[in-house]
Parts: sequence; C-alpha cells; structure tokens
Amino acid sequence: MENITVEDIVKACGGTLLAGNGRRYLSRIRLDSRQVEAGDLFVPIIGEKVDAHRFIPQVIRQGAGAVLTSRHSGEEARTIIEELEKEMPDAEPAAWIQVDDTKQALQAVGAFCRSRLSIPVIGITGSVGKTTTREMTAAALGAGLQVFKTPGNSNSQVGVPIAVSEIFQADQAAVIELGMSEPGEMTRIAKVALPTMAMITNIGITHIEQLGSRENIFREKMNIQDGLKDGGVLLLNGDDDMLKEAKARDGHGYRTLYYGTGANSDYRAEDIREENGFPVFTAVYQEERVPVRLNVMGRHNVLNAMAALAAAREHGVPMEAAAKSLEAFSGFAGRQQIYRSHGLTVIDDTYNASPVSMKAGLSVLCAMEGQKRRIAVLADMKELGEDTVSFHREVGSFAAGLSVDALITYGELAEEILQGARTEGNKRLQLFHFSSKDQLISFLDRFLEEGDCILFKGSHSMGLGEVAARYGRKKDKD
Repeated sequence: MENITVEDIVKACGGTLLAGNGRRYLSRIRLDSRQVEAGDLFVPIIGEKVDAHRFIPQVIRQGAGAVLTSRHSGEEARTIIEELEKEMPDAEPAAWIQVDDTKQALQAVGAFCRSRLSIPVIGITGSVGKTTTREMTAAALGAGLQVFKTPGNSNSQVGVPIAVSEIFQADQAAVIELGMSEPGEMTRIAKVALPTMAMITNIGITHIEQLGSRENIFREKMNIQDGLKDGGVLLLNGDDDMLKEAKARDGHGYRTLYYGTGANSDYRAEDIREENGFPVFTAVYQEERVPVRLNVMGRHNVLNAMAALAAAREHGVPMEAAAKSLEAFSGFAGRQQIYRSHGLTVIDDTYNASPVSMKAGLSVLCAMEGQKRRIAVLADMKELGEDTVSFHREVGSFAAGLSVDALITYGELAEEILQGARTEGNKRLQLFHFSSKDQLISFLDRFLEEGDCILFKGSHSMGLGEVAARYGRKKDKD
C-alpha cells in the first residue's frame, strides 16, 4: 500500500477504530501471521479449520501497524493491549479496527486502493491458461510500460484485494488474474479489480463440480463485466466454442474484440508451425503482420500469446515490440518447464491439471525431438464433478493415440486414465499404475534411462512436483 493510513482503512471498510493512532501509515496487507512485519495490516481470515484471530497478539509482537477484528469488543481489545504494553513498553501500539466481517472488509480495502489508481487494468480469467496468459500479457505490455502483475496465485476473493493494494503510483498498467470457483465469486472480485480490459481465455470444466455445467461456468466468467469500467474492452478467445459468438453487454460503451486463429478474430495467428515443440507464427491485426517465435512449448501457447499481443497493442505498445518481449518469456515453475539432468529431459507441468491442459502437456511431450523414449507420468485431476471418470478416460484415450512410449499413472482417479488408454488397443504403449508416491518413485528410479523425456502432470494437490524435482534438477534448466 502506498500512502495509506489507519484512518483510510477505517473509512474504506466502514470499521470502528478501537485503539491506536489513526494517522499511522501502513505498509502491506498480510493474511499469514508468519509474514507480518513492522507497519503491516494484519487481516485475520476465519477459515474452516483455523480462525486467524488467535494470532493477533503474535503479529502485534512482530510489529504489526494495525489489525482487523470481527471477534473482539473494545473492552476485549483494551485488555489484550494492556497486557502487550507491559510486555513491550517501548513499542508503538498497533491500531485495532473492528469490522463485521474481515473478508468483506479486506475486499473493501482492495476496492479503496483501486479507486486511487487511474492506470489501465487488464483483468484475466478463464478455465485454463489464465496464469500463463497473465505472465505473457505482462511481458508484452512491458515492452513499453512499467507493469504490475498479480504475484503468485493471488487470484481469489482474498488474493485479488491484496494484489490491487500492491500497485504503486509509478506503475503504468496492471495485469490482474481473477480466479473463480463458486457462484458469485467473479462479481465480487471484479468489483475490486475494476478492469478497463476484461480478458476471458476459454470456458472449460475446471470447477464444474461446484458450478454444475459449462453453461454456468460461461455465465460466471462473463460476470467479469460486473466490474468492467464504462468504455472498457471485452477481449475473448475467438476459437472457443462458447466465447466466439459472445458479446459485451449493452449500455456501457464496451467494445468486444476477439483473438484466435480464425477469420472471426480481430487479432489472429497465421502460418502456425512448431520447431522442436516451440511455436512459430505470424501475428495479424488489420494490415499489420508480425513474426513471432515463442520460447515456451506447445501449440496452445499461440492463443495465450495472441491475447497478450492484443492487450499490448490496445494499450499503445507496438505489436512488433511486444512480440520481441514475448520471445524472451520462458515460462515459470511448474508450467511446462524443461530441465535436463543426468541424461534425462524432464517436463515439469505439475502446477495444476485439467483435461485440456493434460492433452496440451502430452502434445508438448510428443513434439520433443531426438528422445529415446517419451514417458508420461500423470496424476489425478481434481474438481471435475460427476463426469470425472469419463474425463480421465478421455485423456488416456488421447495419450494412446500419440507417440507416447510409456504411460504411468498415480492416484485413484488417474487409474481411469490407464483404463482409457487400454480401450484403444495400443500394444506398443507400456502401462503402469501406482497408488502411492513412494511406489512411483521406486519404480521410476529403476525404469528411467538416459535419453528419456518425461512429462509430469497432475493437480497440484497430488504433489507430483516433488517427484518431477527429483529427476529434473532446477539448476539444470535448459
């Protein structure tokens, strides 16, 4: 936060100052008590298992400038303050701000921080690829502007307000990722981010367990417009079956633009090919034609790049300069990162998984040239709802039709991937399944040979990243 006082926070969230100096300036918002430093605002979130209010004395000892509370009365706060003053007589007392709901208060603070900014904000959502698109968009915009981007995975109801609070006056544009897993969530976070451009990468089946259908997911994603500023741009994936004919709402001066590979897209990729797995294509907008060469693998990244190029050009960054900046982008941890170690080539794509991204990862594996064997190690895909078995089998069937030499699965759901592969009758494809990580590692230690290329892919909760790290040492990144 920049030049924000305790009084500002009190007004923003409609709270009551129970104690402390209202004119004190605050540094950053923290949810994790272990990260609190001098001058920070601690927001205790009440979770299913832990109520973070219990950490308030701890964060005050660490120097917190202010704390929010929905659990303490003025008298209770003063009692704790008196005890801490005896313990720390020379410390400046932390301000206590009483609110009805700490999560809602956090969102109000985020909205207040956003109201102080006049820069363009690109809000990105979608079922698959939004984080990679976020990074690519920031890289493309960075060719001409100082850009803030969502740090890490801060794309939720609590993450977005914190991300917005960390945008500084020196920043010339911001790229904010907006995640959604339940009805109404997109509206809440869009009203915090208030994007000037709203980008939707695709409509898939991630979180279909909570939302019930792709149609419901589509409607929720389109609610990003609940926060889109008047005169803003809705940028849609023109290749997506549910987005290619979608339009921005009337009455707000919105423009609808499309990116993709077809003639229906305003920004489109042509002459697409792959060179050892790396996409090469021509980006086209009206009469402009710009050659693009990516340093991240997979044909699916062409669409991510086109979204980034469209966002950059719409914000005054020449497409040629943006394309050069994209060429320098090489991805990030857990998303199709390639490591070479001890004669093995490892593709670490373990950050998360869905049927679409599983297929994309398998396609990247099969695009790798000069490999002795192509081996896929796949784990469970989570939150796919009542059709989870068929989705897993679909991936297995897809893998069996590619030039994969061995398919190794880990987890109860992932066994269905194996079943899907078996139905294709590919006798050349070796199939193995393991129910524990230790069994998987023991097998891989014996099975892997010099010259092999191995894809590791599964939902983050399966912990497959630890296995990938065992065989692809981070220091040996190619």
